[in-house]
Amino acid sequence: MTPDHLVTHSGGFHADELLSSAVLTRIFPEAKLVRSRSPEWITPAPDRIIYDVGGAYDAEARIFDHHQRGAPQREDGQPYSSFGLVWKHFGRDYIASFNVPAEHVDAVHASVDQGFVLPIDLIDNGAESPTGPLAGLSLSSLLETLKPDFDDRTPGADERAFEAALAIARSFVEASVARSAAKLRAEAVVANAIAEAGDSNVLELPMGMPFRSAVLKAGADHLLFVVHPRDKDWIVTGIRRADEGFELRADLPAAWAGLTNEDLEAASGVTGATFCHNGRFIAAARTRDAALALAEIAVAEALAYQAA
Repeated sequence: MTPDHLVTHSGGFHADELLSSAVLTRIFPEAKLVRSRSPEWITPAPDRIIYDVGGAYDAEARIFDHHQRGAPQREDGQPYSSFGLVWKHFGRDYIASFNVPAEHVDAVHASVDQGFVLPIDLIDNGAESPTGPLAGLSLSSLLETLKPDFDDRTPGADERAFEAALAIARSFVEASVARSAAKLRAEAVVANAIAEAGDSNVLELPMGMPFRSAVLKAGADHLLFVVHPRDKDWIVTGIRRADEGFELRADLPAAWAGLTNEDLEAASGVTGATFCHNGRFIAAARTRDAALALAEIAVAEALAYQAA
């Protein structure tokens, strides 16, 4: 039954019910969002979905709280927040609403769950706490900065802040789904390019796109650099060894680091070379031929270094 109301708690807000609201309001756009702690609202009924409040988790009764004793956990024992529970039961419908191909929905759902939803769950439950100078830049922390100040007693301040924060939260969920779906689309393109590349150490793509997962799935350990067009020039980029960190399978030549235009042309011997990042993970050239030439020189140097 389509709900008439989407019910979460009133007062201060956190990332989990904001993101849950973003999912549910897209699936049920005609339902009214109600923020309340009154028993008449947070008690299950056929006309509503209740989340992050109510003291129970019962998918059939459509109540999704996680604050009670015996709170729900994932199969691996990690805790759910309301966002994780809502995503578990409604995430696939949310993904499908963006016209993601049916055969990709489960994969996108799992990818977003692990990479986007789970961190929100862990932080909300205190199972993980961002530390260091970047702690305040987690999505959970940033969304909470949109709450009214403690001494703001302006009538309706909480509701206005929630609505403003909801618009921002919505954009992040949508972007996470879009990115995951795009990654799956890219994998097919990259897989074809890998087949065409054969034994070459350079992978040429028709445009910039996520490529590392497809390279790993193909077992293409011989690939060292990727070349693709970008607007008005061409790019040569390295391939990271791992999901974490920035170590590459091979760096661009040290002699190119930080050089541009004529200096890079002189150092590389490639006419049309325009830029090499000081970190040696990306370079640019005016033409495809120049980019491929840079990549082949970089491959030769990397293989010689490995053989030494």
